[in-house]
Amino acid sequence: RKMDQEMNHIYSGSCHCQNIRFEFHSDFKFLKFSPRACDCDFCLKHGASYVSDPDGILRIKISDENEVNRYEHGSKTAEFLVCRKCGVFVAVTYTEEKTVYAGINSNTVKENNRFGKKEIVSPKKLNPGEKVDRWKEIWFQDVCID
Repeated sequence: RKMDQEMNHIYSGSCHCQNIRFEFHSDFKFLKFSPRACDCDFCLKHGASYVSDPDGILRIKISDENEVNRYEHGSKTAEFLVCRKCGVFVAVTYTEEKTVYAGINSNTVKENNRFGKKEIVSPKKLNPGEKVDRWKEIWFQDVCID
């Protein structure tokens, strides 16, 4: 998909200092999103929950790449984008060949209080291959980071 395709809803957000900003387009309304609260140690410590739309479009803009920590943990399959300036965890990405998949930390979305009820998920019960399959099914698939 291209950004000029018509989608009904545009969402935006950022880390606290605006170094990592994003915008995503989706046909989902706020209440259609049920942020997925991961039970892994990293996500629990950050209070993170995720929103994504495999049919949506995600654009992440980084002002100063030197101030972004691309953290990997666990199976070291995904990268977590954390701002070094303000410490906010914004997104998680997985790259396979030339395709980038991503989920957004719902806490960084403007008006995030309008999302549906959070649901607890337990990806640590999945092996690395099962995790990747799940990400490819539910995360954004049209992702650009620049």
